[in-house]
Amino acid sequence: MNTRFVETFLTLARLRSFRATANAMHATPAAISLRIKTLEAELGVELIERSAAEFQLTPDGERLLTHARSVVQATRSLQLAAQDDAQIATRLRLGVIETVVHSWLPDYVRMLNDEHSGIVVDLTVDASAVLAPRLRAGELDLVLQVEGDGDPSVISTALASYPVRWIARRDLIPASRTKHVQTVLHKPVLTFGRGTAPQIAVEGIVSALARREGVPLEETNVTCMPSVAVIVQLLRDGYGVAAVPALFVEPLLQSGELGELQVRPLPPPIVVAMCYRDDAAVGVLAAARVARNACDAYAQTMGRQLIQRR
Repeated sequence: MNTRFVETFLTLARLRSFRATANAMHATPAAISLRIKTLEAELGVELIERSAAEFQLTPDGERLLTHARSVVQATRSLQLAAQDDAQIATRLRLGVIETVVHSWLPDYVRMLNDEHSGIVVDLTVDASAVLAPRLRAGELDLVLQVEGDGDPSVISTALASYPVRWIARRDLIPASRTKHVQTVLHKPVLTFGRGTAPQIAVEGIVSALARREGVPLEETNVTCMPSVAVIVQLLRDGYGVAAVPALFVEPLLQSGELGELQVRPLPPPIVVAMCYRDDAAVGVLAAARVARNACDAYAQTMGRQLIQRR
């Protein structure tokens, strides 16, 4: 069986168009159609509903998708194991969230260059809500984002969990812990971009605290910030409270400039996942392997209280 034809089936199932699949695989629609017909003949089943008005897999096609992914992934793993690291050369379109930029991205880029000097990185930094669709559309090869991707055509692996804490400038933190909640409710609460998982969680917690303390919800203020750097600077300026991973401000916590508010519940940890398509090339798998190693090494360096390996 030609595994290239199995890969074509996966790409067709993801893009749901012979023309789009042909463009993605640098072939003609006729060539793609021939590959699928050949694969169907080898398997003895029909994979595509050719009588349907819109693209649709047959029940057999749906059933065999998981097996097809396993075949392609096993083939890629075999190719990766067989190749010398120096032989892998590709342009890696890498998408990352700011959480990674401000933690282990520099270590990852250095490790990637040391182990695979032929891999050239094109970096995109954006929110998970932007990166995930670009990965599915084939515009990015490897994405490091919050949580995984529910699309079955995307391979998602959790890498690390970043514990989140309530942080403020030291002089804004009341001596009495019983007043810490009031600080959260009466100061601006800085969090990540609107619509992100951390922002939604913080909004929910602040609302629950306001109800518990009898504070009108309109008196609370959850403020979304475009970047971690802006959040840290506003914290240092004494603008308000932030719900961020402690590792972003660890030096400032150690120096005593910032401190932690003893407010419960804590926002949920930020889980960083590595995602790539099920038809990813060998170079992408090599880069993914290095990403896991870089994240693990960073976790060991920082300590489990700051970043927890998955």
